[in-house]
Amino acid sequence: MFKKILIANRGEIALRVIRTCKEMGIQTVAVYSTADAQSLHVRFADEAVCIGPASSHDSYLNIPNIISAAEITNADAIHPGYGFLSENAKFSKICEEHDIKFIGASAEMIDKMGDKASARKTMMAAGVPCIPGSKGLLKDYDECLKTAKEMGFPVLLKATAGGGGKGMRAVYEEAELLHAWESARTEAKAAFDNDGMYMEKLIEDGRHIEIQIVGDSYGKACHLSERDCSIQRRHQKLCEETPSPFMTDELREKMGAAAVKAAESIKYEGAGTVEFLVDKDRNFYFMEMNTRIQVEHPITEQVIEYDLVREQIKVAAGIPISGKNYTPVMHAIECRINAEDPFHGFRPSPGKITNLHVPGGHGVRVDTHIYAGYEIPPFYDSMVAKLIVTARTREETITKMKRALDEFVIEGIQTTIPFHRQLMDDPRYIKGEYTIKFMESFKMDEKYKDEF
Repeated sequence: MFKKILIANRGEIALRVIRTCKEMGIQTVAVYSTADAQSLHVRFADEAVCIGPASSHDSYLNIPNIISAAEITNADAIHPGYGFLSENAKFSKICEEHDIKFIGASAEMIDKMGDKASARKTMMAAGVPCIPGSKGLLKDYDECLKTAKEMGFPVLLKATAGGGGKGMRAVYEEAELLHAWESARTEAKAAFDNDGMYMEKLIEDGRHIEIQIVGDSYGKACHLSERDCSIQRRHQKLCEETPSPFMTDELREKMGAAAVKAAESIKYEGAGTVEFLVDKDRNFYFMEMNTRIQVEHPITEQVIEYDLVREQIKVAAGIPISGKNYTPVMHAIECRINAEDPFHGFRPSPGKITNLHVPGGHGVRVDTHIYAGYEIPPFYDSMVAKLIVTARTREETITKMKRALDEFVIEGIQTTIPFHRQLMDDPRYIKGEYTIKFMESFKMDEKYKDEF
């Protein structure tokens, strides 16, 4: 087992990894930018190293500085969290070259699956149904235009190294394509240092359902059931739940088998997520595979009593998995609390938190790195907390989430708490009748502004 792990990330996910490491008796090293000097992950790690200024490019994407931090602290492994370098094949390879274990996929696996264009080819070869799209990366705008015309609008441009909705653009007509191409590439380059793009046919009214998988270094993989991530805005997930209210036992078995087949076809090692788009007739199509831990992983942990970060670390240390597939025995919902103003187009709301009260009680979990007096920097993702509630049934879980949201107080900034509270009252959500287009018709009610 590892003696010391460096967490190459920030915020709540860095703190999340530190907690499991401490429970396993493993020393931790936090890295941070100058903007994150007061973050809790810096405080609670055993050691901390500043790796650069506020810009992600100069800090959390700065591979030489991160490797140097690992070497000077004698860390024998690096956990990348999600985002930043978590699906960067070059980083994984450099870790290997420096005899530092990358707790995640190998460079070869990331090239096959973390790179979304390559993943399509791999899945098609494995017989997993895929959304019609480009055969590989689009080399330039001319090929982008030609592919779109051949495929027919609407289309979806996607960054091959993307995540969190960054580098994705839905395009409904030719006049929009050039601007979408340029803006998506610019956004992907800034976020992932990779502006490679590919294209898919846009399926407009489906469900976004993902299967959590874990594979070990012996070629064995299993799935941990599904998460429904269809409540999203501009391809950025807002609220997730498991099990999906759209799922059937037959569909879960088929999708789970496809996800395990995908993982075992490349001898995948570590935790990962196979993401599917499911149409109204419950036909499912592979979209992409995330070769990392997901933001929404806690809801899976809550319904099957399974520490995914612990399992990541064990697999990286060469410990085999059981191979058992899991089915949820409870219901869980996660609300992403972002520093955004839902009454004004979800515009960012960085600033100082003047007062904070976090909800508690049975079946309530809050993953966060904020505290009263904490200054939320404007340089990174706007998520400040994840509120996860668990109960025996979906109805009970929604009721509990309402109560927990009512208790959640964050003052000094605007947050998405009012949005989530209204969502829990929405008749369509309560019935489980929602798709990825849900937010297109959702309007904030001013009464929730007064209550929160």
